[in-house]
Order: sequence, then structure tokens, then C-alpha cells
Amino acid sequence: MNYALKYLSFVLLQLLQIKTIASFSATRIASGAVIRSTSTVRTTRTRSLQILSMTSKPSTSQKDIIIAGGGIIGTSTAYYLAQNHAQCISSITIIDPSGTIAPAASGKAGGFLALDWNDHSPVGPLARRSFELHSVLSKQLGESKIMYRRLTCASISIREDSSGGPKKPSGKKLQGVEWASDVNLAENENTKVVGGRSLGDESTIAQVHPKMLCDAMWEAVKSNTNVNAKIIKGKVKNAVHGKDGIFQGAKLDDGSIVEGDSLLFACGPWTEIGNCMVGVKYHSVIIPTKNTLTQSVFYDGFGDPEIYPRPDGTAYCCGFPDPPTRVREEPGKEEVRQEKVNEIVEAVRAASGGIEGVLGSDPKLAQSCYLPTTPDNIPMMGSIDGQDGCFVAAGHGCWGILMGPASGEAMASVLSTGESTNYVDLKAFRPGRFSNTKMW
Repeated sequence: MNYALKYLSFVLLQLLQIKTIASFSATRIASGAVIRSTSTVRTTRTRSLQILSMTSKPSTSQKDIIIAGGGIIGTSTAYYLAQNHAQCISSITIIDPSGTIAPAASGKAGGFLALDWNDHSPVGPLARRSFELHSVLSKQLGESKIMYRRLTCASISIREDSSGGPKKPSGKKLQGVEWASDVNLAENENTKVVGGRSLGDESTIAQVHPKMLCDAMWEAVKSNTNVNAKIIKGKVKNAVHGKDGIFQGAKLDDGSIVEGDSLLFACGPWTEIGNCMVGVKYHSVIIPTKNTLTQSVFYDGFGDPEIYPRPDGTAYCCGFPDPPTRVREEPGKEEVRQEKVNEIVEAVRAASGGIEGVLGSDPKLAQSCYLPTTPDNIPMMGSIDGQDGCFVAAGHGCWGILMGPASGEAMASVLSTGESTNYVDLKAFRPGRFSNTKMW
């Protein structure tokens, strides 16, 4: 009889707790719109009942992760959360003003990857780990699906030639430069090649199509049946904390709240943590090539244009960046200025043999984007001081695509376990080094 009374008392206590939680939830919902970051009811009830039971084990409930920003850092983090930590993740919600994946620089970058160009700098280990992960991703996602390949890279120095004499470059001087045979074949072009050197071969140089990579990673996240993944159109205005300082969710600019356990700010040049981020605007054009090339080129002269040929018979051409600025344009809606487009087209034609040269065709696409840059040119990655459950990963500059996977791998580990991976020490990237921390 004593056991029956004890059992009845336990049941009544549970019912009372359920009623209390239901009343609390109704009050929260009545006070404002709440968007749950998972399609199922959160485990608050279970957690509360576990607290009541003195004999219950510590809660092992899964986490709901919110990511502000659908670029390479956000999608990489989502990918590695689902890939490496699905056992402790219930849902992943990406919030982006465009409502799409990679609307800005992560969808418009060149996708150039270099293993060792960042050696002897704080980002060196991050770059090397990420270069390795790009190769792994090409196997996991499919090389053709993300347009990944190894290739070579060269620097070619060019100057205006007023001599009027033969301009055929010396084969010995440009040995190993694939583009040499196509340079200056047009006799009416006043260009002279004065030198060239290799900047890397297939062991240290690769490329990927950034937009295709981000889309493929997000597709893989959504196909993981152990994780509920979705993207919401909106802008995170600020994090929501309870009176006890515990993170509760993200408040959007329309007033709605997305509930969750952690929030990662990965908004590229729109990241306002630290109140220090600026964007460097680049224009780029996609030009069809007469044949498929396998060598990226960094020109010295004529404005120093950069050329990244792709395996689909096109070349990504960029250069002539704007000065750093606070970004006011919306993601995916960056203005394309025709004078900048013309400047790039004229430079690459002058550098590569004119209209009859390898880059003589008209562009089939012109675009612009902003590269996120911090005052010391080192990314911010880690927890935000004084903000429970809030993290940031942004400011990778021109190496955002290269460093994206390893950054996402590290941040996924931080969000899941509280620690970074063995490959990346986040001390050098501590957000708190910028003292004027500001939440939206």
C-alpha cells in the first residue's frame, strides 16, 4: 500500500508540473510571436521532470542551433554540426536576410584555394586544415557537383610596350606558364611580358565553385534525417536572454523570436559584433574562354587583374577593389557599376592578348560583393564575452572560401562540445580583442 501511495504522489506531482509548464508557455506565446527552431515541441517538460526526480540522470537533451548568415561560414558550420555532432543536435536554423544560401560574397567569389600562402601567420594552421577539408568535401559531395579540381598558378609581369618591335615572350623566361603562348599574339596590342614565375602546382593549388559548394553542403544538411534543418528569411536584431542571463533565442527585425540553445553570428561584412567590421567591395566578371585552362594567373601590371579559369570553359576575372567601408547594401543586392566592369574587361584583354586572345570574349556575367575585413585582418571566431550562448565567426577577408570548412568544423565543435577541434586553436581569433562589442 505504501508503494501505491508513493507512486500516486509521484504521478500527481508530474501532472502539477506539466500544468505549470503549459501555463508558462501560453504566457510566453501570448506576449509575442515565437518561432520554434525545431518542428517538434522542445523538451522543456522532460527537463523539468528530470530536475524533480532526485534519482534521474543529468539531461542529455539535444541542442537547437541558430545561425545568422547563410554564407560559407554559416553553411560550413551547419554541415559539420550535422556531419560530426548529429547525436547532440536537434535542429539547425539558418537566418539570412535573403532567405537563400550564399547570396553575397560566398556565392560570388572566385573560389581560389592555396595550401601554404598563409603560412607563418595566425591563420596558417586554419588555412592548411581547410585546404585538406576541401579535398575531403570534393569526395563527399562530388567533384563535379562543386566544380572542385587541382590546378597550377603563376604570376606574370606585364608592362606597356612602346617599342613597336616583336612582342613574343621568351619561352625560357615564362617556362611553366600555360598562358604564355596566348599572350600578345595580337600585333596591335601594346603589351610586353617582362617576366613570370610559378606560384604553385597541383599539390598546393586548387579551386572550387563557392556557390555550388555552399548549396551542396546545405543540401547534405537537409538530407540528414537525424537533424531538422531549415532556413528563414529575416535579420537577427539581437539575442534574447532570460532574467537569469541564460540564452533563450534570437529576435528578428519583424519582432518574432526563434527559440534555441545557441546563436552563431556569421554575417560576413554585416557582422556587427565588435563594431569593427568593414567590407572591401570587389567587382568580377565571368568570361568564356576559347579552351579549358588549368592555370590561375595573378598579373602584375595593368591594374593587377586576377584570373581563375574554371573547368566549365569560363574564367573568373576580378580586380580594382574599392576602399574599405561600412556596408549598407543588402546581401545579394550589391550594386554593379559598369565602369568597374569595363575596367576589369579592358585590363584582362590587354594582359592576355586583346580581343583575339584567350580572354577576348564579352563577359556573360558581371557581379559585385563585399569581403568582410577586421582591423587586424584576422577573423573573429569564438564566444562573445558576456553573452551566454552567443558566438561569432566572421572577417575572413579574401580567404573566406578557403578557410570556410575548417572554420565551420571548429565552430560546430564549439557549439556542440564547448571546445574547438584539435586542428584549430581559437585563441588568436578571440572576438574580445575588439573591446567595443555590440549586439544588434
